[in-house]
Amino acid sequence: MELNEGATQEVVTTALREDVGSGDLTTKLLVPPDRRCRAQLLLEEPGVVCGVSLAAAVFHTLDPTVVLTPATDEGTRIEAAPAVVAELAGPATAILTGERTALNLLGRLCGIATLTRRYVDQVAGTGVTILDTRKTTPGLRALEKYAVRCGGASNHRFGLDDAILVKENHLRIAGGISAAVAALNGTAGIEVEAETLEQVEEAIGAGVGRILLDNMSPEQVAQAVTLAAGRAELEASGGISLATVRGYAETGVDFISVGALTHGARSLHVSLEVLD
Repeated sequence: MELNEGATQEVVTTALREDVGSGDLTTKLLVPPDRRCRAQLLLEEPGVVCGVSLAAAVFHTLDPTVVLTPATDEGTRIEAAPAVVAELAGPATAILTGERTALNLLGRLCGIATLTRRYVDQVAGTGVTILDTRKTTPGLRALEKYAVRCGGASNHRFGLDDAILVKENHLRIAGGISAAVAALNGTAGIEVEAETLEQVEEAIGAGVGRILLDNMSPEQVAQAVTLAAGRAELEASGGISLATVRGYAETGVDFISVGALTHGARSLHVSLEVLD
């Protein structure tokens, strides 16, 4: 579940530039430069911990002498809140200046990880894999996909350059599934979107290895599973919620992709409290 250090630093630098601007006026006027303090990062409601290392990067960017000690592992589910997720020690100026940026990022990632875990729990025992999508916050994709992994799901493609997914509009321009597959000339790892069972059958006939079943009902997905009979991997997608995901999983489909893992997650309530 490693978090890409380059992506982390780029986000942290941008976020601090946005929040701090030319300087933290309040902290400069009230806090002596040599004042040190201890503080705690708290998760104020039940959820999955994710993003403590990102919070650490915020404080270290402001002052590398700040020491952040995690109190729990990433991906840990917290039931009894409030709960301490990390302890801080170092220059008070850096801790106070970085507080809001660190909390914004921590709360966002905890929220995604927590919602993801709820989806994963809903399909437990079915063998299906929950996937995310590219419906992420611009500039935060690497972090949000990391949070999905912390929540126990898997990542779909990161961007347009690491997998071929032939979607509805591609098919309209290419002239249909068979024509699109032929134009790809045997390229490996193709996934094709299908909106009907007829398109599923066409995709299987064209030798497609993975088919995305777009906006189909659980009954249609079950029919597609029977039709494919193991000849292609099947991924259900489109409007699937916590209330319906179990029904889709029980059809025997291989994957369920859920855009709401990232675009529908709310940030969890997190806080920073200075101890002395």
